[in-house]
Amino acid sequence: MSPAAQTTTATNSSIATSTTAKDDEPTPSPLPPQASLKSSSIATRPHPKPGYPTCKLRIECHDLYHDGAEVFFSNSKVSCDLSAAVTIVLSTLYTPSQSNSHIPPVRSVTLVLEEMDILAYTTGIELDNDHKKIHFSLGYISKIPIARRVDEIQGVLVHEMVHCWQWNAYGTAPGGLIEGIADFVRLKAGLSPPHWKKERREKWDQGYQHTAFFLDWIETQYGDGSVARVNEALMNKRYDEDVFWVRLFGNGVQELWSEYCKTLPVKEGEDAVMVEKEERKATDELEKVLE
Repeated sequence: MSPAAQTTTATNSSIATSTTAKDDEPTPSPLPPQASLKSSSIATRPHPKPGYPTCKLRIECHDLYHDGAEVFFSNSKVSCDLSAAVTIVLSTLYTPSQSNSHIPPVRSVTLVLEEMDILAYTTGIELDNDHKKIHFSLGYISKIPIARRVDEIQGVLVHEMVHCWQWNAYGTAPGGLIEGIADFVRLKAGLSPPHWKKERREKWDQGYQHTAFFLDWIETQYGDGSVARVNEALMNKRYDEDVFWVRLFGNGVQELWSEYCKTLPVKEGEDAVMVEKEERKATDELEKVLE
């Protein structure tokens, strides 16, 4: 073979070898197509639903040997009952939001069981009004009839818990309205005592169950949440009876009270007495105008 032929053959052989080596190499996998930002869906976490605020719950008992203490602890699961009272109050008077800035910033509630002359009362502590104390009479607790103990204890706790969380128009709201809202919440919770009854009274703000039934009538006439609106309207304004009720329900409180009284049963002779009082009141108002 001539040198030229050998060179050609060697060259051809080298090419063949090179080609064969390339054919034996693994083929790399193609890159996956890039996902379009427009077509891809980005997973997002749903916003948590607003919840009600919480606070610390405490209890003090000044005399564990008192008969009232034995009755109380035998008929109340304290942690559960206090927590339930908070839930009842907040769910009746408020709708939760992300900030809950419309709800009083209560940081703690302490139940104090002690011997005292009155049934119960609620205060804030002197240094910080965001800490509340519910004082409950051991003497009263000891005298609750056996069949009424569970419901009466919880009913009082709910009433007093309202005072921890309600608004009061910077202290200018009528006391009867404040107490009436507390008993309204107790009424709606199904914890009203058997002696409560709807009665005609001279004033709408007699307080307690009398005003509670009036507020319940407003709730029925103007829709669920009406009493919550009353409470909310007491949040950041001083109470002015001439405009307060008109803004909320389009009528003054006396007109609302008169309409409510028309729904109540009339005792013999009671209607004439009410008419006489209304006429006397109208006469007095007219005399003031003419003076």
